[in-house]
Amino acid sequence: MITIIGNLLFRISSLNRRFINKYLVSIMGAHGSNVRIEGMCNITAKNVYCGNNVFIGSGGVFISSVADIHIGNNVMIAPNVMIVTGNHRTDVIGRYMIDVTEKTDVDDEDVIIEDDVWIGMGAMILKGVTIGRGSVIGAGAIVTKNIPPYSVAYSHSSLIVKERFSAEQVEQHEKILGLSERGS
Repeated sequence: MITIIGNLLFRISSLNRRFINKYLVSIMGAHGSNVRIEGMCNITAKNVYCGNNVFIGSGGVFISSVADIHIGNNVMIAPNVMIVTGNHRTDVIGRYMIDVTEKTDVDDEDVIIEDDVWIGMGAMILKGVTIGRGSVIGAGAIVTKNIPPYSVAYSHSSLIVKERFSAEQVEQHEKILGLSERGS
């Protein structure tokens, strides 16, 4: 009896999650085809723009009150990835930080994830960052600065450890994918 009830509750929970995730995709600023969200995620959907073939793993947290989050095509985002486009001011004298609600131009900045990017589990992408096409962000990385195309970056300082491809391999890769003809 416990097995039957547990199985029924699991199926109801799974249907509920799928409905909520389809709803989150539907209220995004814009999205392409085949955008999939797995498990429960916390997404400020109105400021998120996704291309085609985007997978977002469970436990994702995408927070943006003013700036946008742009996710390109063919992007894989592993579970528990956090993307945050804003920051709080810490420069106001005579007020507690919690009481400061005004923002400056640099307090909120877009995050851009270009095409063919894989972001590993538990990575954190902070405001103003662009992750270049074809890059890999290692699990647990804290990305605070731009990552050039076709790079592999990991560690707490977004250290670029190596290039994913040589210049010749990038050219060959993009030619095979039809990217060199359209100049993107």
